[in-house]
Amino acid sequence: MRIPILDLAIIVGYIIAILSIGILSTRKQRVTGQVFFLAGRSLPWGIVGAALFASNISTIHLVGLTASGYNDGLVWGNFEWMAAFTLILLSLVFAPFYFRSRLSTLPEFLERRYSPACRSFLAFMAIVAALFIHIGMSIYAGAAVFQQFFGISVVASILIVSIVVSIYTVLGGLKAVVVTETFNTGFLLLGACIITVSALRALPQHGIHTLAQFVAATKPDQLHMLQWHSPVGLNWYAVFLGYPILGVWYWCTDQTIVQRVLGARSERDAQLGPLLAGFLKILPVFFLVLPGVIAYVLFRDQIGTSSNQTLPVLINQLLPTGLKGLISAAVLAALLSAVSAALNSSGTLVAVDIVKRLRPQTSDRTQVSVGRISSVVVMLLAILWSTQGGRYSSIFEAINVIAADLAPPITAVFLFGVFWRRGTKQAALATLIFGFFIGALAFVLDLPTFGTEKIISHRLGIPFLMQAWWVFCMCSALYIVVSLMTPPPPEEQIEGLTWKNPIAVIFGDSASTSSTPRLAAATLLATMAVLYYIFR
Repeated sequence: MRIPILDLAIIVGYIIAILSIGILSTRKQRVTGQVFFLAGRSLPWGIVGAALFASNISTIHLVGLTASGYNDGLVWGNFEWMAAFTLILLSLVFAPFYFRSRLSTLPEFLERRYSPACRSFLAFMAIVAALFIHIGMSIYAGAAVFQQFFGISVVASILIVSIVVSIYTVLGGLKAVVVTETFNTGFLLLGACIITVSALRALPQHGIHTLAQFVAATKPDQLHMLQWHSPVGLNWYAVFLGYPILGVWYWCTDQTIVQRVLGARSERDAQLGPLLAGFLKILPVFFLVLPGVIAYVLFRDQIGTSSNQTLPVLINQLLPTGLKGLISAAVLAALLSAVSAALNSSGTLVAVDIVKRLRPQTSDRTQVSVGRISSVVVMLLAILWSTQGGRYSSIFEAINVIAADLAPPITAVFLFGVFWRRGTKQAALATLIFGFFIGALAFVLDLPTFGTEKIISHRLGIPFLMQAWWVFCMCSALYIVVSLMTPPPPEEQIEGLTWKNPIAVIFGDSASTSSTPRLAAATLLATMAVLYYIFR
């Protein structure tokens, strides 16, 4: 290994600290189902927001967004800033129903709104998403980084990370996950700040003294968030049409993310937590994407076409020993947060939505055991899939391409479920099944499995965001047609699970506990409008 003793000491010390914090966080609690899966419904909004942010920002973001900034500029930052709008939807539209229903999982919401069959199929899709996106690609990204930094083989890195994160996740459950996520958030932001500040301070040494000189040294449109002719298919209309399909699925319906909201101690905490995460999502554009642009100005001769080496080059060129270990710990923090979040959610889905539903007499203790065992099984499968990460040219692009295949039917079923009282269980199940198989076909055609060409993206010229939009349109049409052809759901079934009209979302209803979330959402919305105007 090519690793200085000081850096190694920092990294090992961090691993020990994370293990200790994760395990000790639940030492005084009996690990019941409520504690293991929902942290005893005790999380304040600050912890909820920090955990949402930390479970989202992974090694994929640290490596992938920096590489994407190097290649194409701030346009990839739309995946961060557009998240703020879908987090507002989570706070105002979905969280009230989730919290008042005292749900343990998101598929449980579909059972109440539609049918048990919808619950089971969504649980299956959520486990697939956790395996392919949240865990598998994160492990691959972390392994690639540590191979570049220290010469540790990809296989060894995968095994080390998998063992560490499995220990505290399997033993402690959600409480251990969110406590370590909050701890990791500080490390992550600190590491990202150090890289950004170091990169900015290096500009004068390379003859860049003014903003005009910096702009002149970048590629055309590299500093614009909204583009008309993006070479990677991120035109402004694709972003505004396609991203919400991915965003609603990820931020509002994915068990890995929303599980933190389900563990909130009050409805107010469940609503304010996502809004805090929305404000935090502003930061990655400046701390992750912008350093990639700066790396293009400073080190494009060294990086060349190997964009995934952007972050390692920045660290190796700008930071001394010691700080390098600290940044490596931040990378590890992001990886652990993302993998542990998905691992705990997978165990929850198997235990609560599959085993408990098939065998209602299953004891609380048995559910916890099933959750732990299934977490280990999912981790093993994800390790196998992680070896395929090299098939994609960009790690960050990979997770969004896969998400574009999974998201459309789920987004359609949830949106129509909370806004259209006429939507039926037959329509929901037909939409989920149809959308899943369409997405699976698109995944195979664009992997690429057959040859080296992506058939849909390259041969047909449909970028992945527009693929998500058009599949969503097809799923929506199917949902509406089937709903109108089948009997409407009983009023007592949908009572308390749908909004009576969109205006109620804005102004609240008699069950609302506070106007604070709406004021915070308006502030976040105004902030994002100003930022988009500045960086348009």
